[in-house]
Amino acid sequence: MFRLLSDNLLSPPILFFFLGVFGRWVRSDLSIPEPLPRLFGLYLLWAIGFKGGVSIAAAGLSWGVVVPLVVMMLLSAALPLIAYPLLRRRFNSADSCATAAAYGSVSVVTFITAANFLSAQGIDYSGYLVAAIALMEFPAIITAVVLYRVVTSRGAEQPPTAAAVRKHASSFGSLVRESLLSGPVFLLLGSMVVGALTGERGWAALETFCEDIFHGILVLFLLEAGMRASERLGELGRVWMFALFTGIALALGNAAIGAGLAWLLGMSAGDGFLLMILCASASYIAVPATMRLAIPEANPSIYLPMALGITFPFNIAFGIPLYLVIMKWLTGTAV
Repeated sequence: MFRLLSDNLLSPPILFFFLGVFGRWVRSDLSIPEPLPRLFGLYLLWAIGFKGGVSIAAAGLSWGVVVPLVVMMLLSAALPLIAYPLLRRRFNSADSCATAAAYGSVSVVTFITAANFLSAQGIDYSGYLVAAIALMEFPAIITAVVLYRVVTSRGAEQPPTAAAVRKHASSFGSLVRESLLSGPVFLLLGSMVVGALTGERGWAALETFCEDIFHGILVLFLLEAGMRASERLGELGRVWMFALFTGIALALGNAAIGAGLAWLLGMSAGDGFLLMILCASASYIAVPATMRLAIPEANPSIYLPMALGITFPFNIAFGIPLYLVIMKWLTGTAV
């Protein structure tokens, strides 16, 4: 465990993330001008999607791939219902639903950082896990929006019944379409399809661009993410203690659910670890963008700093090695 923790904390991407955090603490004027951070993010999405598609082409599709993906989508839809009662202890319905959406959805950057850590450890994982990033992003958003509509329509501050949720869910087909066609998800899925269609031939043509510069771009992206995370923490104000506890508790609780599911599905250590990462991560890109339109009453100074300023740093610094140790233990792999 300590070796994995050391390997993770002393890796260049993680160190540069905390360099960005430190830079903001000491009020350095370091900055990465727009649109470079967005370009870095698009590159990472393209690279991970294309590489996953190539892996799918090599392994082929089977029920062993389709069933876990369906289960992961259902899990994403269910996680906000678990988070909502805990969040509702301190936040109003709008803030609780928006924050629950963040913790049911996924963080692509956390996944990419974890996949990079797996590669450094020499542990393989299946390409279909890349598809899970996109497929686990929108179900949680839909659940949270339905949850909020039902709670407010009932005029009560209590979780809705399953029948009420089904009644309101039919009007949210447009949310699915918008989620799948949003720029990041569309690029991720599209590049995965291209990778699956071109296979080894496509990889041979783009390996240098896809593999060799990946780590450098990841470092710059996490440097900028560290600066943003540090800035967001100050927005929590008087609720920072509850937000700190809840952000870490939800990460660990969701990771435990992911670990149990991975064990039931008989996943390898690498695949199960990435499923834990997907469950434990919190969206700070797709969910905030959607919540501004779907639940405008929600306060972004709560759900955004919780996801970006608390859960994201916890996962990349401590969660990654912890989750890998747990999956190695569950699968009987040497730690």
